[in-house]
Amino acid sequence: MTACAIEGGSAGAAATAEPEAESGTETDPKEPGAEFGPEEYGAEPEPERSGGPGTPAVADAPGLPGSAADEDGPEASSAAGGPAAPAGGGPLPGGFTLTADGAYAARLTAAPGPPGERAWYPERWTLDGPEPYAVPLPLGQPEEPDAQVAPLADGRVLIRRRVADRQMFSLLYPTGPGTGELLLGAVECAEMTLLPPSPDGRCVYALSAGEHSSSLWLVAGGAFGPEEVARIPGRCSGGAWLDRAGRMLALDRRAPGGGPVKAVAVDLGRGAEVTPLLQIAPGSDDRLLLADADSGLLLIRSDAPGHDRLGWGVLGSCLPVRFPECLRLADAAVTPFAVQPGQMLMPESCAVALRIDGAAGSWVGVWRPAGRRLHQFAAPLGWAPGAGFWSRDGVLRLPYTNGATSCGVALLDAPQDVEPSSVTGRPGDAEGGTQPSAAVSAPVVCRPVPLGQAPLHRAARSD
Repeated sequence: MTACAIEGGSAGAAATAEPEAESGTETDPKEPGAEFGPEEYGAEPEPERSGGPGTPAVADAPGLPGSAADEDGPEASSAAGGPAAPAGGGPLPGGFTLTADGAYAARLTAAPGPPGERAWYPERWTLDGPEPYAVPLPLGQPEEPDAQVAPLADGRVLIRRRVADRQMFSLLYPTGPGTGELLLGAVECAEMTLLPPSPDGRCVYALSAGEHSSSLWLVAGGAFGPEEVARIPGRCSGGAWLDRAGRMLALDRRAPGGGPVKAVAVDLGRGAEVTPLLQIAPGSDDRLLLADADSGLLLIRSDAPGHDRLGWGVLGSCLPVRFPECLRLADAAVTPFAVQPGQMLMPESCAVALRIDGAAGSWVGVWRPAGRRLHQFAAPLGWAPGAGFWSRDGVLRLPYTNGATSCGVALLDAPQDVEPSSVTGRPGDAEGGTQPSAAVSAPVVCRPVPLGQAPLHRAARSD
């Protein structure tokens, strides 16, 4: 059964619907950057527009570490989302990969030097202590810039290296003044991509995609080195975890014969059984970007409304998918990267962090489904765009590094934009489409079902 798509309405709709306007650890003093603690930042631009500004209105606000208006430093990133060199000629801030609980992060960075001659090496960040600090993990020779790293919950870092047509995997860890390395094995494969670390913090999976089938590999956490755990018909991409046990994995799949991309759920506890997850319209590309296991909130990108839109739904709910108008910016791309955890049975109250890429660079957005408003903030200078995590009490932590701070975390409190009646589910709220989805069903983590199984008469309301 297909799900329905609704723009600006309450989760879902008929395959085509008219848009509806919305209302308004202990610190090691020898480690680089250990002396730098968290910093609070951010001021919200006013007024806000649904059309998305070219630059955040807070760019000139004082007190923001590395705001975009910093005359002495470059922008935090390019319009395409690639990092720009920080002030002082330091290393490029590579993309961060974080553990599910945000305790550790890892990135590939480079020592200072002329472009093209920099020595790349992995770096682990510890983020759950009183102050963040970074531990460099170099070996006898530099890494290639296309290597990938992922942190584990025990502080070790997995690295994937491509050597000819083989993918080699090792675990790196600090040992005295040097770096220890545990070789895990290799896979005969030309291309492979690491998936986000498993929520259990012990396993890392990788995806090797072909035209007719894709292989899912357990590359860290297994008993005998890398092992293929599933071969899925079609070409797969993406990757999002649906539960906290590391059993349910969502992938975006294009069928072997072609056709649209549809998100599917892979049950690793049942022999990698594949079931449909998103089916908004028969011919639409429906991708899952993020999922929160506590509330069941799903962040989705689909062209079911006629063009690519960012939407949301609830795992296991019969309500259709919503495509909020406030997330549709005219001159910028919006991509979610973190969802506030701990909001049991309250998906609409979850704060969602979004990366906004425009002509002036990248900045941060915060949005709640119930609030129906996109708050925009300047990013700290040296922020790796799309890196960050929420605390349960609604504080967004954004790792950054620049010429002044080699290891820092900027803090941003989620703005309060939800009226009490919007989250209590009073009868009068139902018509506004902001009633909690928990009134319909509790989050389902053991066996996802296709979203939006509401009958077609639950179409968009035209005002």
